Amino acid sequence: MRKILILAGGYSNEREISLITAKSVIKELKKNRKYKLLLTEPNGNFVKIIRKFKPDLVLNLLHGRYGEDGYIQSILESEKVKYTHSGVLSSSLAIDKEISKKIFLKNNILTPSYFKFSFKNNFSFVNLIRKIDKKLKFPVVLKPINEGSSVGVYITNKKNFNRDLMKLEKFKEILIEKYIPGREIQAAVLDNKKLGIIELKPKRKFYDYKAKYSASAMTEHIIPVRISSKNFKKVNMIALKAHKLLKCRGVSRSDFRFHNNKFYLLELNTQPGMTALSLVPEIARYNKISFIQLIEEIMKDASINK
Repeated sequence: MRKILILAGGYSNEREISLITAKSVIKELKKNRKYKLLLTEPNGNFVKIIRKFKPDLVLNLLHGRYGEDGYIQSILESEKVKYTHSGVLSSSLAIDKEISKKIFLKNNILTPSYFKFSFKNNFSFVNLIRKIDKKLKFPVVLKPINEGSSVGVYITNKKNFNRDLMKLEKFKEILIEKYIPGREIQAAVLDNKKLGIIELKPKRKFYDYKAKYSASAMTEHIIPVRISSKNFKKVNMIALKAHKLLKCRGVSRSDFRFHNNKFYLLELNTQPGMTALSLVPEIARYNKISFIQLIEEIMKDASINK
């Protein structure tokens, strides 16, 4: 009987989603009697629990900071316990939107133009708006550098800019990014292979936190995506290239905007959600991979020294 330590909850803004993901995964794994499961949080007793339970592997279902940014991965590496998803460096690169953008641009992957803004420096709204007008043009996207699930993301125009900017003051540093209109397409990669794509049509302004996780938001999921075979191949190839560039492991999901026949990579997620509304299980299901097969495939890749 394989001992699986399931890691969920945590300290990020995505705690609730992580717990919902864990609930979905545990329900699926319990159908199969070959696993002994223990659910735990990454709290002060976490290392003691690892040493006492002696798991065959840790199924990391945390999202956001402290779970998806290399922090928990470094603890698991030091404990020499196999774990799922990406390693320390890969996780820290992918969650940092500025660093990952630099890597994408250096490797000819299109991503929206941006600049970093720090609240620590003295600034005037007038000069900042002038800089945006010159470099990016309104509307722009304001986003924290290392949060997931569209936490703290605002699409803003000149009129609402001051108000929306100040909502993000607690993050100290943010990205101000050119807004790319167009279709929202997400591509998944599993075990260094292209898994497929899905298109989202949010009823909301964009695919924000509520659109991602609330059924009441009624986001339309379109699969198969109505797109030419050439563009289908292209977006899958870009997602795979980004996955390999950041040295990701297991599963990843890349978020794109498709505009004027070009794909703009917005970001790459190293630990995408696995809830009933999540996209990777849906893409897998369309490709005849059941939820349990997807989970077992992710677990099969568990390792250390990555």
